[in-house]
Amino acid sequence: MANIEKEKRTVAQMVRIYCFLKHKQSQGLCSECSSLLAYSHKRLDGCKFGDEKPACAKCSVHCYQPAMREQIRVVMRFSGPFMPFVHPIETIEHYLPYLFKQKK
Repeated sequence: MANIEKEKRTVAQMVRIYCFLKHKQSQGLCSECSSLLAYSHKRLDGCKFGDEKPACAKCSVHCYQPAMREQIRVVMRFSGPFMPFVHPIETIEHYLPYLFKQKK
């Protein structure tokens, strides 16, 4: 699966966790989380780095508007600790490239 598609899947999972626990949405997403996810996917689709894209936090080009960047940061910081319990395989897949990346 392409890196952008993995990123989209990971962001969607994190937004779902956040919305479920913070906004008490048992099915689907609230309008705020739905808008954030759509914005995130739109930005990922337009990423100039394509499948070579670095993690957004380490990217030299910040394509999110400041308010949206802060909002996704809050979601990721909240949802991150739950990911190994809710989506263990995806969490391992997400961190594997960082574990074996060679230092320059």
